[in-house]
Amino acid sequence: MKHSPQGRTPGWQVSLLPFLLLVVLLFFVIKHFGSGALDGGSQVALLISTGAAIALSLLVYHNPWENLEKAMSENIRSIGTAVVILLLIGAISGSWMVSGIVPTLICYGLKILSPKVFLLAVCLICALVSVVTGSSWTTIATIGVAFLGIGAAMGYSQPWIAGAIISGAYFGDKISPLSDTTVLASSVSETPLFTHIKYMMVTTVPSFTIACIIFLVASLLHDPGDALRAGEFSAALHGAFNISPWLLLVPVATGVLIYKRVPAVITLMLAALMAGVAALLAQPDTVAAIGGGPRGFADSFRGLFITWYGDTSVPTGNEILDPLVATRGINGMLSTVFLIFCAAAFGGAMTGAGMIQSITGMLTRRISGRTPLVASTVATGVFADMVTGDQYLSIILTCNLYKDLFKEKGFESRLLSRSTEDSATVTSVLIPWNSCGMTQATVLKVPTLEYLPYCFFNLISPLMSILIAATGYKIVRTVKGSPASSER
Repeated sequence: MKHSPQGRTPGWQVSLLPFLLLVVLLFFVIKHFGSGALDGGSQVALLISTGAAIALSLLVYHNPWENLEKAMSENIRSIGTAVVILLLIGAISGSWMVSGIVPTLICYGLKILSPKVFLLAVCLICALVSVVTGSSWTTIATIGVAFLGIGAAMGYSQPWIAGAIISGAYFGDKISPLSDTTVLASSVSETPLFTHIKYMMVTTVPSFTIACIIFLVASLLHDPGDALRAGEFSAALHGAFNISPWLLLVPVATGVLIYKRVPAVITLMLAALMAGVAALLAQPDTVAAIGGGPRGFADSFRGLFITWYGDTSVPTGNEILDPLVATRGINGMLSTVFLIFCAAAFGGAMTGAGMIQSITGMLTRRISGRTPLVASTVATGVFADMVTGDQYLSIILTCNLYKDLFKEKGFESRLLSRSTEDSATVTSVLIPWNSCGMTQATVLKVPTLEYLPYCFFNLISPLMSILIAATGYKIVRTVKGSPASSER
C-alpha cells in the first residue's frame, strides 16, 4: 500500500470491490425491474456502490472526507452543460413531434428510402449529419427519431434501426473537427486536432466499412413484404398531422445554426422555440387539445408548454405508430438526469479514493510493447466509461493516466488520442448507466442492452484499435528522438 499524509491508497483488488458490487446490483435491478430499472433502481444501485467506495476510503484507508467531497463535486460540476443539453433535447423531442416536423420527415423518408438499403442509408446519412454537426446527440435526437419511425413502417425491428442510427452518428461525431469529444481527446493528449483526426481514419474507416457491410446485408435480407406497412403509416400520419414541406424549415434552420458553430445549448434552445412556433401555426387544434380544450389562447398556451415539458400523445389510429409519436418532453429526461448525477457521484468517489488510479496502475505496470500498451489504453477507456458514467471524464482520465507512459515508451501522442477515442468515445453509448447510453435509450425509446448487439461500429472500433496495433501499421517508436520500428 502507498502511504501519504492524506491517507492510504487502496490496492487494485480492493478498488474493484465497489465496481463489482455495482455490477451485481445492476444485474438484479435489471432482472427484477426490467425496463423500469431506470425509474430509480439503477440510481439506487449507483448510490449504494458510491457509499461502499466512501466507506472503504474513510474507515479502512483513513482518507479525508474533503478529498472525496471535492472529487464528487468536480465530477457533478463537469456534467452541468450535458444536463442542460439533455433537458433541451427532451423539449425538442416533444416539440418536433407535435409540430409535425418528425412526422413530415417520416412521410417524405418513406417515399425516398428503399427498404432494401434502409439500414445502410440510415447509417450513412446519420454519419454525414454527425460530421457536419459534430454532435451524435443532436443527430440521434432529430433525424434519428425520424428514421426510427420510417424503419418501423418498413417492418424493421427497433434495435436494428437504433444500431444503425448510433453507429452512423458516433462515426461522424468521432471524425468531425466540430465534435467536443474529438477536440477534447486531441487537446488532453497534446495532439494537433487534424493530426488526431487523420490518424483515427486508420482504425475508424475499416470499422465503419465493416458495419456498413453488415447493415447492407441485413437490409438485403429484409422481407420486402413488411414494407407494405409504409402506406398505412403514411396515411395515418397525414390523418393526424398537417404534413407540409414548410415544416422542414425548422431542421434546415437548425442545420444552419450548427454550421455556423453556434453553441449547442443556444442551437437546441432555438430549435425547440422554432418548433413551438411551428406547432402553433401548423397543428393549432392538436396543441389546444393537449392543453385540455378547444382552440383558445389559454388552451394553446398550456398545450405549448406541455409539448415542451410533459407527456403528449397524438392518436393516429395505428397501434404500432401511436407509441412512436408519443413523447414525454423534458419530464422524460428527468430519470436520466437522476442517473447521470448518481453516476457522477460514483465516479467522483472512486477517483477521490484513488481507486481508479490504483486499478489503471495495475494495468500499466508490466506494459512494454505497443500492443499491450494500446490494449491497456482501450481497456481503461471502456472501464472508465463504466465507472465514471461519463465519456468526457473517461477521455480526460485515460489520456492523463497514459500520457507520461506513452512518452516514456517512445510512442507518439496521436496513438494515445486514437486509442482513447476508439474506446472511451464509442463505447459510452453501450453502457446502460453511462450518460450517453441512458440518453440514447431515452431518446430512441430502445433499452441500451437491446440496441447494443446492433451497434456494430461501436463494438468493432476497440477491437480494430488493438488489431491495428498488433500489425504495427503506421505506428512508430522513437528512440532518443529518432523514429524506429516498434516492437509488438
